[in-house]
Amino acid sequence: SVKCWGGNEYGQLGDGTTSSQTTPVLVSGIDNATSVSLGVAYTCALLSGGTVKCWGAGGADHLGNGSNSDQTTPVSVSGIDNATSISAGARHTCAVIADGTVNCWGDNEYGNLGDTSLTNNVSNTPVEVTGISNATSVSAGSQYTCAVLSGGTVKCWGQNNVGQLGNGSTSTQLTPV
Repeated sequence: SVKCWGGNEYGQLGDGTTSSQTTPVLVSGIDNATSVSLGVAYTCALLSGGTVKCWGAGGADHLGNGSNSDQTTPVSVSGIDNATSISAGARHTCAVIADGTVNCWGDNEYGNLGDTSLTNNVSNTPVEVTGISNATSVSAGSQYTCAVLSGGTVKCWGQNNVGQLGNGSTSTQLTPV
């Protein structure tokens, strides 16, 4: 199970309410979580079967269920059924899939979804990151994302205004570098 506490303006605690809590409350309908990751005003959980559920603020399509509505209880992320890890950034989330690919959803203002486009600045369902087939883990940042690959190398994409992608430039990248 998952328990959450703190601010709950958008339902990010997952207990079916928007009431803030100073002590842990049980997230509704989750009894097989293997990990949890928090974005800004939303939460996602990886479940033991490889599916992902998210809840909270849906305004920037954070939840990956094809909608941009806030959800006070968990909803399934569309098309993800064999994820091995997840990471929520400020306004986007990514999942490593069992075949080594990475899928991301949510805000895409700086190409942080890694699918070669800005996807109208958001994607409310997962899109596959271009050019990654051997990821072992992923970490979503504020407006950028990095993945560790099976050989130990790292590829990053998205906003790069202060060199956060580590490739020696400050140019935004729509695909992994």
